[in-house]
Amino acid sequence: MRVVTHRAIVNYYSKNKRSRAALELWYEKISKKEINNLAELKFLFPTADYVGNDRIVFDIKRNDYRLICIVKFSSQKVYVRFIDPHSEYDKIDVKHC
Repeated sequence: MRVVTHRAIVNYYSKNKRSRAALELWYEKISKKEINNLAELKFLFPTADYVGNDRIVFDIKRNDYRLICIVKFSSQKVYVRFIDPHSEYDKIDVKHC
């Protein structure tokens, strides 16, 4: 899959150094695979959750961070919409971020 918004990840971990290794590991895993459906995605990322509106929530660094992406299986594209600690995630409407 192609992570269209990798720059968002880099921007985030440049300010939050402790998240870098975990976010880059996620990026490496997802960008090296062709993933055709939610079952295949959950095989690679067992804790990922579909929350509606094409959004998938990924637990990063044992749930220290939440990463919300729009995942388009048909075009093999991933768009990063949100990265923040779990406490900030609880404050947003995940289906519309």
